[in-house]
Amino acid sequence: MRVFDQIKVAATLASVWAAAAATCVPRDVQWAKLASKLSPSAKLYLPGTSAFDDAVARWSNLSTPVANAVVVPGTEHDVSETVKFANQNALPFLATNGVHGSITTLGKMTHGIEIHMSQLNSVQIARDGKTATIGGGILSKDLTDALWAAGKQTVTGTCECVGYLGPALGGGHGWLQGHHGLVSDQFVSLRVVLANGSLVTVDSKSDLFWALKGAGHNFGIVTSVTSKIYDLVHPNYAMETLIFSGDDVEAVYRTANEQWLTGNATQPVDIINWSYWFFDPTTDPEKPVIAFYIIQEGVDAVDDAHVAPFRAIGPIATQSQSGTYRDLAAWTGIDLAATPCQKTGNANPRFPIYLKQYSPAAQRQIYDLFRQATTNASTPYAGALFMFEGYSQQGVKALRDDATAFAYREDNLLVAPLLTYAVPSDPAARAALDARTQALGDRFRQILYAASGESTLHTYVNYAYGDETARAWYGSEAWRQQRLRSLKRQYDPQGRFSFYAPVA
Repeated sequence: MRVFDQIKVAATLASVWAAAAATCVPRDVQWAKLASKLSPSAKLYLPGTSAFDDAVARWSNLSTPVANAVVVPGTEHDVSETVKFANQNALPFLATNGVHGSITTLGKMTHGIEIHMSQLNSVQIARDGKTATIGGGILSKDLTDALWAAGKQTVTGTCECVGYLGPALGGGHGWLQGHHGLVSDQFVSLRVVLANGSLVTVDSKSDLFWALKGAGHNFGIVTSVTSKIYDLVHPNYAMETLIFSGDDVEAVYRTANEQWLTGNATQPVDIINWSYWFFDPTTDPEKPVIAFYIIQEGVDAVDDAHVAPFRAIGPIATQSQSGTYRDLAAWTGIDLAATPCQKTGNANPRFPIYLKQYSPAAQRQIYDLFRQATTNASTPYAGALFMFEGYSQQGVKALRDDATAFAYREDNLLVAPLLTYAVPSDPAARAALDARTQALGDRFRQILYAASGESTLHTYVNYAYGDETARAWYGSEAWRQQRLRSLKRQYDPQGRFSFYAPVA
């Protein structure tokens, strides 16, 4: 999309948000009364201002929430006061931060208050160096950099521009999970604003602690979390990038299985395998390429034992890189300057599925479908990606399956097509393209699911499209669903937290 077209789309979206806010909000809401309850450092933005437009803009513009006002809390008590005010005025509310959630359930918020957590971004390391208290609005990169400066690190999401806590409340995958487990596995305690506006501390003595670690979007707004942190032992990393033709799709993923996932093979704790499919006509003018990444911790070059079997396939190109942990996002195209961190006005739905291993036959089927979808002359999906994330799993699997609300500790791979497309201005054309995209994404996922051997769909709630159901987001076991619904009735009986993958 040309730059002036992007600006036009952004302006159109801003006017739509403002119009929706003006028509949906109750006319007697006294915003000045809310402002009087907030701390001096808090901010209140209303429609018609650039600050409001910037705050409500999202990474994906498919089924977005609509706000009539934005509160940017300066203290945790501002969050509490905002929730109480919303309740008193029968207004919905939604906490936001990195705004990368693209789930369609967000669109059910047609008016209300956005609570933008960005000012709650502090990091305080405990004297013993074993924990840090982290503000609920910090971004992953800012947390990583703050800890790095102190010779520390912890598990965060991989993309630099996403919030730290958004992914964590859904479990949270990260580069260090092989050592320490998921992002949420690091929680020691949390400060949480509940649905009634009360501010509480939640730790292992509370039944809510279990739910916050995997289904947390349903139960409160986390203003801060005390998390385990670790000494920085292996700062150096290396990555080998191998670019393959799509003709080699079966061979690439069969080799990955043989190396790390099947038989007696185990993916070492210091190895991560990732890959992307995308159409790059400068490399192959006819079909998408496969970019396969082998990442290794604590070395300056990836061990040849991991790379040689893939080189034997015959890649189009290879590249070796060395650096530190903080280079990983740039190497894999998810740093602050990369496309996934820009708000372009596009829709960016994903259709995630967890797998235990690759099915080479299914990889061929979805590759051929992806090729057809991304390379024909009239496609809206020329910029689409297919993502395959293969983290080391030792730390994740060290906990029992029932330890937290995150349900999929036995799965090894996180797979998702990202079907990015420009949003048509005509409502009928937009509805048609949205429906076409959903059908395509579900078809990709159904092919992988059919080959997985699983009896139920396993999905990652943080990548969710929105049509997967609570059984797929949080585990299909009856006891899981019953426990979550029981906690929901206890802590949020009126369903105030129901815009992001609701448990019921």
